[in-house]
Amino acid sequence: MKTAVGTAKQRTLTLLFSEFTEITKARLAVSVVFSALAGYLLGADQISLVSLSLLAFGGYCMVGASNAYNQVIERDLDALMKRTRNRPIPSGRMSVNSAMTLAITLTVLGVFSLYLLNPKTSMFGAISIFLYTSVYTPLKTKTPLAVFVGAFPGAIPFMLGWVAATNEFGIEPGTLFMIQFFWQFPHFWALGWMLDDDYKKGGFKMLPTGKKDSGTALQIIMYTIWMLVISVIPVFGITGKLQLSIPAAVIVFLMGLVMLRFAFALYIKRDNATARKLMLASVSYISLMQIVYVVDKFI
Repeated sequence: MKTAVGTAKQRTLTLLFSEFTEITKARLAVSVVFSALAGYLLGADQISLVSLSLLAFGGYCMVGASNAYNQVIERDLDALMKRTRNRPIPSGRMSVNSAMTLAITLTVLGVFSLYLLNPKTSMFGAISIFLYTSVYTPLKTKTPLAVFVGAFPGAIPFMLGWVAATNEFGIEPGTLFMIQFFWQFPHFWALGWMLDDDYKKGGFKMLPTGKKDSGTALQIIMYTIWMLVISVIPVFGITGKLQLSIPAAVIVFLMGLVMLRFAFALYIKRDNATARKLMLASVSYISLMQIVYVVDKFI
């Protein structure tokens, strides 16, 4: 009897954990936390495990809260799309009240955790939630400019880590912000290209021209070039304490060229398979670039 009760509790906990990871988009949240930790390591003179833990916990809470609010707001639209109809709310596995309670709890925990680091970090985290849920999310069904607006909260994490470590905002975190800001466009437009038919079912306008055409592909190329240029700017010694050695800059540049190659390929082929390759290349680029930056600082 005890074994059966224990098994039932274990299954319940497993289901709750599964719903939690879905409503907070755990994989996305972890990648955002990774960016924030990379920014922290770049800015810190001395590494504090307590600070790293607060940043990781607070960062996850903030991203998780944003995603939960987003799924509450878009629950009816999510039900129309194949890729989202099985999310916790549209599938009926989680109530709107439960999702809102979770989102509010994560917001409070996230703001408080980041405040323990310093008020600036908490402020930028709160701004990120506000922009994502109150501006970006409603705009997705109204204008392709939503991606531009969404790029602001999306670019905050890399910068946030530096601010968490230094309690300062200047050219260094500004540069980190700009790298991830311009990266957002080829990444999300490649994703939007792949999922365009599904997005249209929900009324989302994600591509800059509204179509999978040469205009969209050309803009992807342009933003990829801007991303690549800004990613190597620290090698010229004009970004304050944020430095990049020549070998590291060459590595970052070559990785960017790989991503640019897929962008040009999309312009030529204009198919979903190539868009998927670009999307995967963009995910690899942002993570590897951050690793190169951090490793370069410490060697």
